[in-house]
Amino acid sequence: MFLRSNLTLLKNKKIKNVIILIVGVSFILLFILISDSSCGIRHITIVNDLKSYETSLDPEFCEELVQKIDSFNMQCTPEVEILDCG
Repeated sequence: MFLRSNLTLLKNKKIKNVIILIVGVSFILLFILISDSSCGIRHITIVNDLKSYETSLDPEFCEELVQKIDSFNMQCTPEVEILDCG
């Protein structure tokens, strides 16, 4: 009888651990999805890309950055000045 109750407790602990793991992974994925579309994070990314462009002056990177800035300015409130790649 005692052995049977121990096995039941082990099964319950395993199930509980699996549920906690699934919920934890779900929260992490949800956070990543929400933060990826956040204007604040996009703004920080653009500012970092601007700093990278200032050191490289790569024209292809500039064109990509202008597209990012244009998209950001259409969707978010703090407007970023568009670069002149010419």
